[in-house]
Amino acid sequence: MNNKYTQIEIKILKAAKNIFLKKGMGGARMQDIANQAEINKSLIHYYFKNKQTLYEIIFNQVFSIVAPKINRIINDDSSIENIIRNFTVSYFSFRQRHPHLSTFVIHELNENPGFFEKLKTHAEFPNIDKFKAQVDKEIQQGILIPLDAEQLFINIISLNIFPFIAEPFIRGLTNCDQRTYKALLNSRKTEVADFIINSIKRK
Repeated sequence: MNNKYTQIEIKILKAAKNIFLKKGMGGARMQDIANQAEINKSLIHYYFKNKQTLYEIIFNQVFSIVAPKINRIINDDSSIENIIRNFTVSYFSFRQRHPHLSTFVIHELNENPGFFEKLKTHAEFPNIDKFKAQVDKEIQQGILIPLDAEQLFINIISLNIFPFIAEPFIRGLTNCDQRTYKALLNSRKTEVADFIINSIKRK
C-alpha cells in the first residue's frame, strides 16, 4: 500500500478492497466497509469523502496489478507462439494467486464505461500495437495463416478468462465437482495454448 496514506487510511483501503472485490461498486455499501475496517462510517467519509472516491483508488490499485502483466507478455520480443504460451500460463498462475482481481476489473469496466475512458490514459494501459505488428510479420514470413491480429487477441483473452467467470455454468454442464474442475482448469494451461497455436500456424 502506498506510504502516502496514514495507518487509518490504509486500514480503510484494505477493507474497501475486500468489499469491492466481493460485491463490486454497485453492491458495496459504506457501512460494509466500516464494519470490515471496524471503524465508524463517518470516519471513512472524513478521509475519503464518498464511495466513488474510494472505489476509484481501489480500482486503480487493482488495475496496476493486472495491466502491467498483460503488457509485459504481449509486448515481449518473442514469437506469437511464445506470447500465447506465456500469456496462458501466466494468466492461470495469476488467477490462482489473485482469484478475484481480473473478474473484478472486467465486470467493473462493463458496468462503468465512462471510467474506462479515464483508464486509457493510465501509463500501464495495455497496448497491442506491437503484438499486431508481430502477427503481421509472421503471416508474411509464412509462419501463420492469414488472420486478423485483433480477432486473435480477443480469442486469447476469451479462451483464458471465460472458464473462470463462467465456472458455475460450465461445472453444471460438465457435471464437475470443484476438485475435478480445478484439475480441468490446470490442464488448460497447455490445452488453450495448443488449441490456438494449432489453429493459426501454417501447416
